[in-house]
Amino acid sequence: MYLYLLGVVVLFYLYRWVKEQPRVSDKGGKFVYITGCDSGFGNLLARHLDKLGFRVIAGCFTEKGEESLKKTCSGNLITTHLDVTSKESVAKVTAMITDQVGERGLWAVVNNAGVAVPTGPCDWHILDDYKAMLDVNLYGVIGVTLSVLPLIKKAKGRVVNVASVFGRISPVGGPYCVSKYGVEAFNDSLRINMAPFGVKVLCIEPGFFKTNVTDSQIHIKNVKDLWDRLPQNIKDDYGSDYVQKAIKVIEGKVSKLADADLMKVVDCMEHAISATCPRKRYSPGWDAKLFWLPLSYMPSCVTDYILLKEAIPIARK
Repeated sequence: MYLYLLGVVVLFYLYRWVKEQPRVSDKGGKFVYITGCDSGFGNLLARHLDKLGFRVIAGCFTEKGEESLKKTCSGNLITTHLDVTSKESVAKVTAMITDQVGERGLWAVVNNAGVAVPTGPCDWHILDDYKAMLDVNLYGVIGVTLSVLPLIKKAKGRVVNVASVFGRISPVGGPYCVSKYGVEAFNDSLRINMAPFGVKVLCIEPGFFKTNVTDSQIHIKNVKDLWDRLPQNIKDDYGSDYVQKAIKVIEGKVSKLADADLMKVVDCMEHAISATCPRKRYSPGWDAKLFWLPLSYMPSCVTDYILLKEAIPIARK
């Protein structure tokens, strides 16, 4: 019985592997628009797709990011300034892309731009913290997608949204998980809506990787900044040594959990863009596959127990 089940599993994965191997043709005629290309996943993906022969349009927030890409890529790659929180900036880039792609349309947009701070317990935040992060992580994704969706429909192309395992489970407070849950919801509704038009909508849900999102120094500064602005009554609730406990967790667990091999994520992005039969969801990282996603399917009492067991202890009065 067990051998039979094992055989079925092996055959399923073998079938999926064979099915996922073919890639689209005419890469040189396919334009791919990527946001957040200054560093991290977006930067690596832009360079990787450029080497594969795609016509990459890389949106960068800084001139430094643009210059860096130009030095390491072919002349086919186009860089442009992009602020996903600005309607004017998004519209300007969309107009440029429309001129570039012509009647063939845009093959893919990769919504990669995102931020991870401020992040802390929910009662450490103010509403403006949520608004600022949602502007980038959620409204930026929606705005960029809607701006080029007619071009994607024309090409019967792809929308690739970078969410997170924290769009499936919320182990931290603050706006980050809220923004990623929103990306998941937008992704799922768009996937159903666009299916009749031949447009594929794919979601990338990475675990912990060594990028700015998991940079220990950024998160330590974030905790200190949030703590410093708290009213005294909330500081008293958590205890005077809470910040030091939080810093130890960031220096220890976050650094150890983060995977340095960013190509695990980039390979998933590339597959979503170039495979003739892409997956609807990708979960790069062993922590995502073996811990976070399985935990997200558990009953709430189980997830609460595990997450509270690992939570930073609060000084009892």
